[in-house]
Amino acid sequence: MMARALPKGSKPSQPLRFTMHLSIIIPAFNEERLILRCLDSISTSLAHNHKPGLTTELIVVDNNSTDQTAELASLAGARVVFEPVNQIGRARNAGAATATGDWLLFLDADSLLSPGLLADILAMIDAGEYIGCGSTLAMDGLPWWANGIFHLWRGMSILFGWAAGALIVCRHDAFREVGGFPQDLYALEEIQLSKRLKAWGRRRSLRFIILSKHPLETSSRKVTLYSPWEIAVQILRVFLQRRRTLRDKRLLSVWYDGRR
Repeated sequence: MMARALPKGSKPSQPLRFTMHLSIIIPAFNEERLILRCLDSISTSLAHNHKPGLTTELIVVDNNSTDQTAELASLAGARVVFEPVNQIGRARNAGAATATGDWLLFLDADSLLSPGLLADILAMIDAGEYIGCGSTLAMDGLPWWANGIFHLWRGMSILFGWAAGALIVCRHDAFREVGGFPQDLYALEEIQLSKRLKAWGRRRSLRFIILSKHPLETSSRKVTLYSPWEIAVQILRVFLQRRRTLRDKRLLSVWYDGRR
């Protein structure tokens, strides 16, 4: 995708210490309502963070959509990859398999990348001390009960170094060597990947961190599409029958019943 011209009056950022080729990968299933907002946020963020030595590519993985997701992404300048099996980890892996970047940035289609967050990601990479990162999240319009769950997750994410699936960044070689996203899981695969990346990094004195200065703006649509009862039942299933539930997408309706 072509980056926008720099905003009027702005100057190019300082060059990176190292050349960097960044692959931005977006898994998308029936995201025609939100995909262009996501892609536009990436274009804007790249324009604000233009740096000598930085090159990027944008890959949208059409995860067997039945709407205009693929067509819209292609018209916006993204390279579209098709993954027929409807599973988010598999879709992300399909994008990574075609990526040519030294670093991979996985971003969900219902999220918006900000210039500040991208700047933090590029600084993290350029420091040479990290294997990757996740980000805290920002969601508008949450009811009190959902806000409580949201803040509990935020604390756990920072404490344990678990990335939320909406944004994960890592070295491409590390991603390959740890096996990518586990394809036997239909949910919470990002936590398993975070653990594998942290272990890989520790052996090489590299850290995996959760960025918090500029939280990633992501959609709260699940709270409006599902009732508190439906969400409670889903959470209880995951906690009480974790192994069985995470390996059977029929038991993960909040992730896979297709509501948009």
